[in-house]
Amino acid sequence: MTTSELAELITLRRDLHSWPDLSGEEEATSQRLKKFFKQLHPDEWVENLGPHGFAVIFEGKVAGPVTLLRAELDALPIREDDAKSYISQRPGVAHLCGHDGHMAILCGIGMILSKERPATGRVVLLFQPAEETGEGAQQVLTSENFKRIIPDFAFALHNLPGYRKNQIVLKKGPFTAASKGMIVTFSGRTSHAAHPEDGNSPALAMSKAIVGLENLPSSIQEFSMITVVHAVLGEVAFGTAPGEAVVMATLRTFDDVGLERLSTLATTFVALIANESGLKVTVSFRDDFKAVVNDEKAWEYVNRAAKENKLKTKNIRTPFRWSEDFGHFSRVTKTVLFGIGAGQRHPQLHESSYDFPDDLIPTGINMFKKILQDIHY
Repeated sequence: MTTSELAELITLRRDLHSWPDLSGEEEATSQRLKKFFKQLHPDEWVENLGPHGFAVIFEGKVAGPVTLLRAELDALPIREDDAKSYISQRPGVAHLCGHDGHMAILCGIGMILSKERPATGRVVLLFQPAEETGEGAQQVLTSENFKRIIPDFAFALHNLPGYRKNQIVLKKGPFTAASKGMIVTFSGRTSHAAHPEDGNSPALAMSKAIVGLENLPSSIQEFSMITVVHAVLGEVAFGTAPGEAVVMATLRTFDDVGLERLSTLATTFVALIANESGLKVTVSFRDDFKAVVNDEKAWEYVNRAAKENKLKTKNIRTPFRWSEDFGHFSRVTKTVLFGIGAGQRHPQLHESSYDFPDDLIPTGINMFKKILQDIHY
């Protein structure tokens, strides 16, 4: 990759950073990327992969494997706190997870493939919506047009603050946790605050749920955790005793089966609390992330790419507790999600001062380039 091409990618990355879009609202970001790829003349476009998701395909001369590389389109609903020239122009929305950098890396791969098509098979560059909410990957997979892709392998990367810059972080098997959001609503009966005995307040039930849910995983042998993230009791009305309470929590395990067991246990637990207090209870779930499970054969391609690019590697023993919706792809094809260190003292993901390091762009491109060479050339 030439110096001018890299400069073009950095300019694109910073432009994407300045104009971020939230999950499910990525139309403008998608259009910017489509404009970029029109000059590269891919062999096929696949539209309508979830709201605003799309893919471009570069065809080989003969039949062969299909390899998918994925980048995320969405930003976060967090205010950016920095003085850089390309700061977000959309108040309260910012690329504080590095998806702008991930997109730039795939655009760099597009530049390479536009000059030299794969010798065999097909390379699919997928730009996926709504990763942050855990909805996008599943939307892509259930889209009718995904049938035009059906990959043999799927690869993705994520920058990782806290690790040495450009260090490749790997693991066979589970790489990130499965997680989901749980919403518990206790319904009782309001009353005048002067006569709370005439109603049925869910205050005690809510308190028991907050304490009990976080302690529930201690009864399970394998890794699991529940984090209460929000709770609301009644309304701000000093004359009214509350009749409703909502508790929201995040459930995490290192595998999908364990997450279902934890979900059932938590649902049973809050039902018992409600029954004790004579309350109605409803439970719903959202932000469903499957565990990312790295396939051993696909892992070999990534490990070899790191060695041939003379990059230091770190093979972690324990999966990351955070989640990535790339795990949905793990259920339908051979996948690997790997990390690229963003610097040991770099601001953490989702911090208001975070910014993707531009010098990771060549590293990401060289990793994907070598993986594709091993599979398609």
